[in-house]
Amino acid sequence: MIAVIVGGAIAMSLRKLSIWPLAALLVLWPSFGGHWVEVWFLNRVRPRIAPARGVQMATRVLVWFAGGALFVLGMGLTASAFVQWRSPQWLTWWLGGAAFVGIELVMHFLMQLRGLPNFYNGRG
Repeated sequence: MIAVIVGGAIAMSLRKLSIWPLAALLVLWPSFGGHWVEVWFLNRVRPRIAPARGVQMATRVLVWFAGGALFVLGMGLTASAFVQWRSPQWLTWWLGGAAFVGIELVMHFLMQLRGLPNFYNGRG
């Protein structure tokens, strides 16, 4: 649902509704993939690292960064399969990682506001 809404917002902001399906497909990388990065961290990584809060937080941010970098590369490959696409590779991967960390921090903040387990309270 997030991908469809954000894809639609991108298409409308560019005033090209014809790109809505492609935009939604590209947004699936961080929206759907982000869920699996989080599941992987919670189920596979977290049990294998030190229980100290600082270690847990730093590792989680590093996992988010790596996931975001991979998502940007996947988005670039997906986009290049449909349209002529060329982006500066040296710039894109780390911006994608940083953007994904920012997205996750905002989402976890919203969960904090609702009293749900999240990054900030150490319960999620």
